[in-house]
Amino acid sequence: MTYPDPLYFGDNGEASATYRPAGTAPDLVHANGTRVHYLSTGASTGGLFGLYHWVMGPVPSGPGPHFHRSLSESFYILSGSIRIYDGDDWIDTAPGDWIHVPPGGVHGFRNESGAPAEMLIHFSPGAPREGYFEGVAHLGEMSEEEKAEFFLRHDNYWV
Repeated sequence: MTYPDPLYFGDNGEASATYRPAGTAPDLVHANGTRVHYLSTGASTGGLFGLYHWVMGPVPSGPGPHFHRSLSESFYILSGSIRIYDGDDWIDTAPGDWIHVPPGGVHGFRNESGAPAEMLIHFSPGAPREGYFEGVAHLGEMSEEEKAEFFLRHDNYWV
């Protein structure tokens, strides 16, 4: 394995860091109370990755088993316990646990603990997942055909 081709060709570097203070309001709040912070989107990283801080309340929530054809997804548990499906079993995670799912890997996650829980979700490459996160709230307004198109557009295949 070698380093990828360079993406920056300047001689002296540049001031281009992004800073997001800890108290920044979430970018998305679901009806169930889940708060999502868009730390780095595919658009902000030039398509390299997406990183999201997922803050779940005590109400059970999260997607069932599914897979993606075009991206990998990783989960890093910050607090509480989130059940993550690894394609074979539901794993009760703890802070510090990390799970990586390559493209095609069946996975899902749910907070069924009855207590708040937080994790980081990382996607690579950086697909526009914000459209998926925001659109899920409107599934009840969609026909079956619209739902099928929505999931296909967002590389989400339910099993």
